[in-house]
Amino acid sequence: MPEPWPVVDLFSGAGGMSCGFQRHPDFVLVGAVDAQIGKPSAVPGSLGCNASYAASIGIRPVSADLASTSPAEVCAALGQHGRSPVVLTACPPCTGFSRTMAGNHLRDDHRNNLVERVGDYAELLRPEIVVVENARELVMGRFAGHLRRLTGKLVRLGYEVTAGTHFLTEFGLPQRRERAIVVAARRPLPVRDLPGLWDGWRPEPKATHVRRAIWDLPPVPAGQAHSDDPLHVSPAFGAAINRGRLAAVPHDGGSWADLRDHRDSGTLLTPAMLRRVARGDLGSHPDIYGRLHWDRPAVTIKRECGHIGNGRYAHPEQDRLCTVREMSILQGFPRDYRLAGSLANMYRHVGDAVPPLISYQLAGLCRWILTGTRPEADELVLPGCQLTAADLQRAG
Repeated sequence: MPEPWPVVDLFSGAGGMSCGFQRHPDFVLVGAVDAQIGKPSAVPGSLGCNASYAASIGIRPVSADLASTSPAEVCAALGQHGRSPVVLTACPPCTGFSRTMAGNHLRDDHRNNLVERVGDYAELLRPEIVVVENARELVMGRFAGHLRRLTGKLVRLGYEVTAGTHFLTEFGLPQRRERAIVVAARRPLPVRDLPGLWDGWRPEPKATHVRRAIWDLPPVPAGQAHSDDPLHVSPAFGAAINRGRLAAVPHDGGSWADLRDHRDSGTLLTPAMLRRVARGDLGSHPDIYGRLHWDRPAVTIKRECGHIGNGRYAHPEQDRLCTVREMSILQGFPRDYRLAGSLANMYRHVGDAVPPLISYQLAGLCRWILTGTRPEADELVLPGCQLTAADLQRAG
């Protein structure tokens, strides 16, 4: 058997992109880089994602800020891990593109420049394939010029590039998540995309539902970890009112909006909620303090998924936030994936990640580009996730 193709992962986070390649038999991770930056106001390194990466991927990422450290210096540091990559993956911060941040419609966030920086690494490392994942606005937003400039540089370096936005539920993820995926292949290799990989196939819809993903996990109270899995844990309620508010929310898809006619609505609803009720306007975030629906995909899991007030992240029936393990399964991580750090940071590690269920398919896509042999349908399935080969149906 030939040696596996080496992969380097930029902005590696807790290892979501790397996991899919590492668990594919034809690839091996030889280097990763992340600055571990949480919020812009946080202390550098405070996100602690490199510990999660090392716990499951097995190598320690280079801790470097790709915005300020020269690419040559980073590549020199990567050289200690092994061979030059055949595949370069990169997931620059998406906060500056995401439509959920109102200011992104008005100003171009300085972090968006990191998209173009990926081209500098392609020039130095000379991989055969470059894969970039980001928010959908990278392709279709007001500041899509960053992608055009990256594409222009890659074309000048001899790559053919394809970019598109995709609802990842279409590829088996149990979550409504729309992302941009860019694939570049060095000519004469052909460039391919995920829809092409799935051509003729589709996942059984029930396989993408919350019920399939987490129904069999044992119940646990808020604030307590299950004895068999330390990641099957959620935060304790800091305020009794939050516990009471969630307990009053109807099971299986309820939210704070269902409490408008509750006999204790004056107590259960916050002043901001009461003002919206009085105006007849539920606002742009009606999902807060909401429960997931059993028989639908989860909502988009975001970085700040570690509080019930930040979105529809509560368990469909149990009176608590979904645990780190439940959240990671909904984000396409295998059930044996390990995370490290504080509870709050582990939720951020999950929310920031590329779903490994998808990155495993991207690894199969890269193998197709490199060999010309399209994977069989059952080779699209990452072991340990909720999606199985039996869930794949002929399309049409």
